Amino acid sequence: MALYQLFSHPAERGYRAGLCSKAALFLLLAAALTYIPPLLVAYRSHGFWLKRSSYEEQPTVRFQHQVLLVALLGPEHGGFLAWSTFPAFNRLQGDHLRVPLVSRQGLTELLSTSLLLRLPQPPEPLGLQALLTPGPPAVSQVSVINGTSPFAYDYDLIHIVAAYQERNVTTVLNDANPIWLVGRAAEAPFVINAVIRYPVEPGFWEMVKFAWVQYVSILLIFLWVFKRIKIFVFQNQVVTTIPVTAMPPGEVYKEHLS
Repeated sequence: MALYQLFSHPAERGYRAGLCSKAALFLLLAAALTYIPPLLVAYRSHGFWLKRSSYEEQPTVRFQHQVLLVALLGPEHGGFLAWSTFPAFNRLQGDHLRVPLVSRQGLTELLSTSLLLRLPQPPEPLGLQALLTPGPPAVSQVSVINGTSPFAYDYDLIHIVAAYQERNVTTVLNDANPIWLVGRAAEAPFVINAVIRYPVEPGFWEMVKFAWVQYVSILLIFLWVFKRIKIFVFQNQVVTTIPVTAMPPGEVYKEHLS
């Protein structure tokens, strides 16, 4: 039966010298040049001590079609008008309920929503409070709003925002640019346009730049451990093999000449 070399490891060769020799001085200098310069470079480039870390990830967002809208009016018009996609909330509003015309478009990279609300004339609303509830599928889909509750407390915005901040995963809008335009026609509805753009997925090289460092750091440990395991197994004949001592290249050359 033909036999094949399945594993090999180099033989160790030692070099002896005194502690006060040139060889010892060379090893000391080489060790200093090996370990100290990388430490200085990492420290001076402000990348040695990790003070703050962040990363971007493309979320998979699905609009849950849950909206809560409150338009604040003057006291002569009842104080406010409200509407939501929760029937229990709408039943609590009585004469303050005003159903808007809603149009929405949800894409992978953005969410666009428009609400057309008929308001009493002549004054403009004093303010608007609106909640939209998009949610990534990987996160719990339990709504922060208890839409079946018959109690007004569960729809209070302070209570809702406080409960939302207790979650492990929240959404923060960066670079928000609200624009309020006045001077609409007497019969024209009050229009609310909201566009939310989701983060762009990082490029391949941006991900690899950090991924290979983490992978290689773990891979080196495994390589070291399993190298020792294989040496133990073959040296101690845990699996049956025929040991063959490899001849140094110089000796092979001499044998060929003879």
